[in-house]
Amino acid sequence: QVYLVESGGGVVQPGGSLRLSCAASRFTFGNYAIGWFRHAPGNRREGVGCISSGGGSAVYADSVKGRVTISRDNAKNMAYLQMNSLKREDTAEYTCAADPSGTCRGTWYLLDDEYTYWGQGTQVTVSS
Repeated sequence: QVYLVESGGGVVQPGGSLRLSCAASRFTFGNYAIGWFRHAPGNRREGVGCISSGGGSAVYADSVKGRVTISRDNAKNMAYLQMNSLKREDTAEYTCAADPSGTCRGTWYLLDDEYTYWGQGTQVTVSS
């Protein structure tokens, strides 16, 4: 059974852009907030950002603020992570996760048990 599947990762040059997708199935996507996380080898998993269930609010980590936009299309059961001005330090595996509270909690940046579903991740490599 598959609940969240990420796609869109790849290799991109510094300064480039990528849009990651998060496809949801088998649950009521529109009721869930979606968090994006990343994990690079040797580093802690980091919360990238979160969007509320209705898409009306989003929060971002300071490390990506101004370069990243999270959006969603509830009719298509999809969430997106648009990343611009990519830096080498953005290299990581990116994962989306679904929170049934529908809101971006104060601890949204922790991929904890409050997230019911999460995907397998998609690799983003920023390299020249």
